[in-house]
Amino acid sequence: MTRPDLSIAIVSWNTRHYLDGCLRSIRDAPDAISREVIVVDNASDDGSADMVRERHPQVALIANDENLGYAGANNQAIERARGDLILLLNPDIVVHEGALDALADALRRRHQAGAVAPKLILPDGSVQASCRSFPTPDVVLYEALGLSRLFPRSRVFGRYRMTWWDYDEERRVDQPMASALMVRAEALAEVGGLDESFPIFFNDVDLCLRLWEAGWEIWFVPDAAMDHVGGASTSQVRRRMLTESHRSFARFYRKHYRDRLPWWQYRGALCLLAVAHRLRLVGHDLHSWLARDPGGS
Repeated sequence: MTRPDLSIAIVSWNTRHYLDGCLRSIRDAPDAISREVIVVDNASDDGSADMVRERHPQVALIANDENLGYAGANNQAIERARGDLILLLNPDIVVHEGALDALADALRRRHQAGAVAPKLILPDGSVQASCRSFPTPDVVLYEALGLSRLFPRSRVFGRYRMTWWDYDEERRVDQPMASALMVRAEALAEVGGLDESFPIFFNDVDLCLRLWEAGWEIWFVPDAAMDHVGGASTSQVRRRMLTESHRSFARFYRKHYRDRLPWWQYRGALCLLAVAHRLRLVGHDLHSWLARDPGGS
C-alpha cells in the first residue's frame, strides 16, 4: 500500500451530519497531495460509525466503545497515521479546494514550522477569530476586566484574542485553534502528541506551547480556507462544557505557570479565572431561563 503524504485525523462524537459533509469535502478535493483519512468515533449514539462504514468505505474507522475524550481519540489516530504530515480536523469542517495543498506547501517552505493553520470561515461568511496568544497573567487580567472588549483594536488589551488583526497575512501565531491544524509527524513525535489530562479543552493550547518550546514555529496561512460550523459536539452539553473549559484552563495554568511565575501572579490569575467562570455560568443560566420563559411569567 502506497504511503500517503498526509494523514487526516477526525474525532467525532454525535456529529453524523457534519461528519458526512466533512468526509465528502475531503474526498472531492482535487488537491494534489495524497491523503488518508482516519475517523475516531467516540462512542456516538447517532449512527456516525455506521454512516462512515456505509458511505465512506475508503476511510479508516476506529469505533470506540467509550468516549476517550478529544485528546485520547486524536492520539489513537496519530498512532495509526502513516503520513509525514498530520491534519487534526474537526468533523464540522468543510475543506475548500486547494486548502490541503496550501497548508502542506507552507510547511515545505518554512522548514522551522512545526504546524500551520488555515483561515476558518463561519456560516455567515465572516472570518473566525481562530488565533490567540498564550494566556499569560496580563492577558487574563485584560480579559477579566473587559479591556479586550472595550479596546479591541489595541495590540495590548486585544492581544489574547488578537482582535486587532484582520487575518489577512501569513504570519507566526502562538496558538491557532486545532479545529484544523496541520502538524509535522516529526514534531508531534518530538513533543509527545496530545496531553490526555486535557480531555476536551486546552489540549491544543498545550500542544502549541510545547511545539514552540521545542523550537518549532506555528504559522497562520490565509490562502488555505475551510468552512467551520463551530461547537458541533460541545454545544450539545453547553453548561457542562463551560465548566470543563474552566477546569482545563486551570489545569493549563498549573502545568505551565506554577513554577514560572511569582506566587501572587499565579494565584491571582487562578482567582480571576474562577470569578470569570462563575459569571459565565450565571450568564448561561439567566439566558436559559429567559429562553424558557420569554414572557417572564
